[in-house]
Amino acid sequence: MTHQEKEKIEFTVSENEMGLRLDIFLSQKDISASRSQIKRMINNGNVRVTGLMVKPGYHLKQGEVIVLHKEEPKTCDVTPENIPLNVVYEDKSIIVVDKPSGMVVHPAAGNYNGTLVNALLFHCKDLSGIGGYLRPGIVHRLDKFTSGLIVAAKSDSAHMELAKQFKNHSVKKIYKALVLGNVKEGKGIVELPIGRHPKDRKKMSTKSKRGKISITRWSVIERYGIATLLDVRIETGRTHQIRVHLNSLGYPLVGDNLYGNSKRRIREMENNMQRKALGLIKRQALHAAKIGFRHPVDDRYMEFLSPLPEDMASVCEALR
Repeated sequence: MTHQEKEKIEFTVSENEMGLRLDIFLSQKDISASRSQIKRMINNGNVRVTGLMVKPGYHLKQGEVIVLHKEEPKTCDVTPENIPLNVVYEDKSIIVVDKPSGMVVHPAAGNYNGTLVNALLFHCKDLSGIGGYLRPGIVHRLDKFTSGLIVAAKSDSAHMELAKQFKNHSVKKIYKALVLGNVKEGKGIVELPIGRHPKDRKKMSTKSKRGKISITRWSVIERYGIATLLDVRIETGRTHQIRVHLNSLGYPLVGDNLYGNSKRRIREMENNMQRKALGLIKRQALHAAKIGFRHPVDDRYMEFLSPLPEDMASVCEALR
């Protein structure tokens, strides 16, 4: 074992496990690693099947021996920053934050500073490293301009347990969405697959050939004639899911210019007061208002609420 390797783990494929893909086989084992991390370990040569390097999609045979060398976590090279956080709840295992619109969750190209991760590293000092060196503690994410509740893990074990709940779709996630148009029905459900847009790589689409099943439930909170405030619950967590699904119904989010061309539609409105009111929103009008999950250590159910942010609340008041 080299100095970079943390431990060596061996498995033998049983009769019931034969035929499984290697990455799926390992994801079912207690190795404290996500599917993406497992694929990376396989592709990096840290997993051998009967002494040979294989691909993540390799189908296993009974009796084959799988040897996994887990590397020491990479040192986080993200700079901790003293950025104010609205902490809703915190203990030794988790932290729940009410994220403001405009804050990126984790560092990526063009956003290496000022992110939630930068702020969490300064505030916590003890986040888990299981999300990779650029995303310590991050179990799920919100778009940059979506405000609201997000939970992060402070230990690897807490991270894995929370990730399992998100994977099983047992986490309750409810959003408030202000959409353009007068939604006539009281409630509904959208069940359309979502995948990468076939022509625009920055967008997601319900027309993708490789779309994954996506389920969004919605109900009307208040109607304003030209716009409607919705309560939205997602049973799956696809990228841009709410934005794509609501736009597919013909009700794009106010302020969302990627899906539905909100700016043009508002500009073309005849009523000057309504046009000014809707123009107060400078981002997609989406807020993560409620999150509920089981605590990763003691299994008690926890639920947190966040009020409608000032920009969305001001628009709703003006439209009344």
